[in-house]
Amino acid sequence: MTAVPSRRRFDELTDPEIAAALARSPRVILPMGSIEQHGPHLPTGTDFFAATSIALAVADHLDALVLPVCPLGVTPMHMPFPGTVSLRPQTLQDVVADIGASVAGHGCTEFVILNWHEGNIPSLALAAEHLHRDLGLAVVVVQACYVAEERYGPQAGGLTHGGKIEAWSVLSCRPDLVHLDRAAGSGDRRQGELVDRLRRDRAFQPVLTDVRTMSPAGWYGDPAGATEQEAREFVAGLGAEIADRLIGVLDALAQVQPGPAQAQARGAQARGAQARGAQRGASARAPGLPA
Repeated sequence: MTAVPSRRRFDELTDPEIAAALARSPRVILPMGSIEQHGPHLPTGTDFFAATSIALAVADHLDALVLPVCPLGVTPMHMPFPGTVSLRPQTLQDVVADIGASVAGHGCTEFVILNWHEGNIPSLALAAEHLHRDLGLAVVVVQACYVAEERYGPQAGGLTHGGKIEAWSVLSCRPDLVHLDRAAGSGDRRQGELVDRLRRDRAFQPVLTDVRTMSPAGWYGDPAGATEQEAREFVAGLGAEIADRLIGVLDALAQVQPGPAQAQARGAQARGAQARGAQRGASARAPGLPA
């Protein structure tokens, strides 16, 4: 898969450039994050810095536009800390639905929501359902943080709140905001991993109300030693992997659940086949007429 060098950010393009981009490739990516505490060493915007940098890396492979990140998310679990701003789930659903409706009106047919904040997952699932059922968009929600955990977790000490994976995410685009020298006071790893297992279980989903149950300091992990070079390699590798897997998902989705244009074409083909079958049946029932 070859990256297509081009400007991708929706907010940096002119209106004619956006129209041309959508005509060429009707794919749009919406990065999603949150504003919440990430310890004394990472900025409160860690999640949306991660989502944006990874979305841009993915977009180069997909020839897609990247919308301005939606920085606020659903994060009541982190509200005990003053660096957190949380939305109500319905508010986030409405914002994403309005964004999707806007780009659909301009020709987008494939809408990718690239998420880095776990608290957004239920709201994004409902918003994606609406965008598909009511507007006909092909929608895929990518939990980019989980893909990062799968690929880089073993070498980075897992996907922890404030650990090396999140440090890389910010170092890749805003190294001036990363203060590894301040990364002291991490919570107990065993406690943090226990809480993460509870909230990431697919079969059993308990409600956790306060991030301090994971760590009194609000974060845990070991970001020490993270470098800008590692961060650039992390984003490039993760972007390529997500893009490769995403293309497979979109292709499969088009086969099993075609979009409006594909459905219309397939419907016309089916109606044509039915009409031809009816003609053959009528001919068979009428002796003396050519088949």
